[in-house]
Amino acid sequence: MSRHSGMQKTRLTTTAIALAAAGLLTACGTETGSGNGKGGGSVASELPITGVHWNVESLTVDGKKQRAPGGTYVTIDDKGKAQGNYGCNGFSADVSVDGDKIDFGNATSTDMGCDKLDFEETLTRTLGNGELKAEADGGKLTLTTEKGDRVALTSEPDAPLTGTKWTLNAIGDGEVTTSLPKEVDGKAHLTFGKDGTVRGNLGCNNVTAKAEVRGDQITLGAPRSTRMMCEGPAAETEKKLLKLFDGKVSYRLTHRGLTLTAADGTVVSANADLKTH
Repeated sequence: MSRHSGMQKTRLTTTAIALAAAGLLTACGTETGSGNGKGGGSVASELPITGVHWNVESLTVDGKKQRAPGGTYVTIDDKGKAQGNYGCNGFSADVSVDGDKIDFGNATSTDMGCDKLDFEETLTRTLGNGELKAEADGGKLTLTTEKGDRVALTSEPDAPLTGTKWTLNAIGDGEVTTSLPKEVDGKAHLTFGKDGTVRGNLGCNNVTAKAEVRGDQITLGAPRSTRMMCEGPAAETEKKLLKLFDGKVSYRLTHRGLTLTAADGTVVSANADLKTH
C-alpha cells in the first residue's frame, strides 16, 4: 500500500471495514452507503447500526493471529459513513452492505508514521479486496474474507456523563485548543453525580457545585473550593476552568470523550478515566 502526505485515498481501510460490518449486523431499519460505487446496500436487524463503538481486537491471516494495537476502533453514522482509528492513523469511508456481505469504498486515511504500521498494512491487504462476510454473536463481531482470514471486533459501551471521572486534558476558545500544562496534566478532573452535584479538582483546588442536567446543557452553580494558594500554570488553569461555573454549559459526549462549552465560548475537553469507570 503506497502512502503519500496529507490524506490518502484507498479502496478500503481496516477500521472502516470493521465498522461497516458491525453496523450491518446491528442495523435498525435500512441503511445505505456509496461504498464501492455500485450503489448502497441495505439491511434490517434488531439492533441499531449507528452509535456503536467497535474495538478491533485481532487479525488472523493464514492461521497466524495478531493482536490489534490499543485504540483501534470503528464507528458508523446513519448516512453510511465509517470513521475510526486503527491504533495510529484515522480513517473515513463509505459503507455498502448486501445481506451479510459488506464492502467499502472512497476511503481516506491519515499518513502518520506508526510503530504498528505493519499491522495496519496487513489488515488493509487482508480486507481490501472483495466482500466480507459478517457474523455477530452478542457483543462480538467477526469479519471473514473469502479465503478464511478473520478480523475480530468487540463492542464497547460509551461512558455515561454521570458517575464517570472525566480527566480534563485541554482548554480553548472554540478555535484554538491547548493541552493543559504538564504541571496539572492528569490532575484536573470532574465527576458529575446522580445527586445533582459535580465534584473534582481544577488543577490546584478541589471544587464542588450544583449541576443540573437538562438535554444537552448543564446548569452549574457557584463553585465552592478549597483555599490552597496556587501559582504559575496551576493558577492560570484554575482561573480558566472556573469560567465553566455559575452558568449554563453545553456538553457533547463522544464515546469516552466529553466536551464542555461555556457561555463565553470557553471549551474544555476531557477523557473518561477508565481505571475508575
